[in-house]
Amino acid sequence: MAGAQTFTDKITKELAFEKVGPNNTLIIANINGSMKVQGYDGDKILIEAERTIKAKTEARLEQGKKEMQLGQIDRFDTLIVYVSGNCNTTFGYRNKKHYSGWSYNSDCRGGDCNPPYDYVFNFTIKVPAGINVEVSTVNNGDVTVTNMKGAVKANNINGAIRLTSLEGPASASTINGDVDIEYLRNPGKDCKYYSLNGDINALFVKGLAANMSFKSFNGALYTNVPKLEGLPASIVKEDSREGLKLRIASNQFKIGNGGALQDFETFNGDVIVKEK
Repeated sequence: MAGAQTFTDKITKELAFEKVGPNNTLIIANINGSMKVQGYDGDKILIEAERTIKAKTEARLEQGKKEMQLGQIDRFDTLIVYVSGNCNTTFGYRNKKHYSGWSYNSDCRGGDCNPPYDYVFNFTIKVPAGINVEVSTVNNGDVTVTNMKGAVKANNINGAIRLTSLEGPASASTINGDVDIEYLRNPGKDCKYYSLNGDINALFVKGLAANMSFKSFNGALYTNVPKLEGLPASIVKEDSREGLKLRIASNQFKIGNGGALQDFETFNGDVIVKEK
């Protein structure tokens, strides 16, 4: 943006759950920018967001500074922090026939949803290692989560996902990026990993016992796991916008004595499963 006005500052938040319990969940939703989450031994959630706004004129810059903020929703056992602002960033709970959860609403309702400025939020977050986290972004950044004992859910579009030093189950989905997962303790619950136009690299602790499914278009499965046994094809039920979807899952395996399902799917990407 030639001749643009630029403003950068830092927004900080310190949060805590009203009641500590195993279902405590932090949801962080971004649109433009990176997400870095690190578990630690403390009991506070420490959020730092570097906010950068660029605009052609000073008036537009001031509009961006006023509009683009951090929103917060506090539920019984869940804390939600999200980027709020123009109509593109309307955030709330969606309860639809085949999907429910917290997300942005892309319905502009006929209005002009193109703000006259650009914005990026780069998050650095420290959280109690035992809570559950759900983190997402869309453009201009990667998602990194490390040192977590609770469940981790990560989503990205146009960027990579890197999950390291995990001791709980994980779910990761990205478009136009790789997914890298590294466990300190093999997950005892089902996990799902997906990438479109990217590879999935999963590193487990030696002695993995799990069931595994693999589905790919234009991709291959590579592994150094010594004991891998093919399983018979089965019918899998999945929700879709059109209703209940049935598909035949043929690429299913048992690793060791079997266990929680590790579900891998790629489109134009390989899957590499290794033990360390």
